[in-house]
Amino acid sequence: MADSAGPRQADEARAAAGVLTDSGRDVSASGREVPDSGYPGPDDVAPPPRKRDLRAVWLIAPTMVILAIVILYPVLRAIWLSFQADKGLDPVTGTFTKGGFAGFDHYLMWLTQNCGSGMGSCPPGTLGADFWPSVGITFFFAAVTVTIEVLLGLWMATIMGRTFFGRSLLRAAVLIPWAIPTAVTAKLWFFIFAENGIANKILGTDIAWTTDPWASRFAVIVADVWKTTPFMALLILAGLQMIPQDVYEAAKVDGASAWQRFTQITLPLVKPALMVAVLFRTLDVLRMYDLPAILNGDSGATPTTTMSILVVADIRNGNFNSASALSTLVFLMIFAVAFIMVKFLGANAVRTQDEQRKGDK
Repeated sequence: MADSAGPRQADEARAAAGVLTDSGRDVSASGREVPDSGYPGPDDVAPPPRKRDLRAVWLIAPTMVILAIVILYPVLRAIWLSFQADKGLDPVTGTFTKGGFAGFDHYLMWLTQNCGSGMGSCPPGTLGADFWPSVGITFFFAAVTVTIEVLLGLWMATIMGRTFFGRSLLRAAVLIPWAIPTAVTAKLWFFIFAENGIANKILGTDIAWTTDPWASRFAVIVADVWKTTPFMALLILAGLQMIPQDVYEAAKVDGASAWQRFTQITLPLVKPALMVAVLFRTLDVLRMYDLPAILNGDSGATPTTTMSILVVADIRNGNFNSASALSTLVFLMIFAVAFIMVKFLGANAVRTQDEQRKGDK
């Protein structure tokens, strides 16, 4: 026992004197390495294995299963149906067919307007011929409405961000149009733009707001801007309230004008929230259905037919598989727009404001 205690006491003395390196090897005061005593040091003992905590997995698993059933299955089902032929009568034999594998026939029908006789053979007025016009109308609505809503929303958020008497009442009143269901909003504006509606009475005109091509599109834009501008203002206001007031006070001391403070401070610092708001609204407009459908009809042959209206019209005709192909194309278009906006335009809700200011990729 005395023999074994001696080397251990020597190791403890050397450790107390600071002559042990990080690797556990002995070094003398002059820096020369001392032979190892052969006894394990405190760093040589392996820590006990840690047991993995699976509680987080068990808590998240039910939610992931529900999302897979509600979201993933319908998407995969629609993609599978898009490659199947629709049931119906064979125009050649006149017999009823049960469908079968169709490959990319539905996609080619929509993209090339091939209704059986080659590219562009879909007669005018059919759903196949309305695909590209509906794409143009959808993106036209997205570009115009989002631009107007950003400008009005930024103006409204700037006013609501100031301190004045009755600010809370103003904020509550501004949110009323956004709180109204879209179907109710569409019906309200339908009566406003009727032939003998308020719009024609005030303007003293007899414009056909629901049948004339450009008048009906203008009516949809007005109704959509009235309803969703408060949503844009709310998101932009959240970004404005995160800007420190000290920055504005310092700019005033330096002699910056109101326009300089707006362009050099407000816009750069509110850009993250602004781009996220633009992303949300753009994706929302690209799938717009109920507002133009209630205002001007959902037959698929109106001047305000969007891609979503075309999908529903094709389903009503019993073409479930071709409608699945069309809905898949709509999904891919919306995904491409979202990818471009997140990747190249900085509309990323996950990244912090500091990263957005630095321009990190």
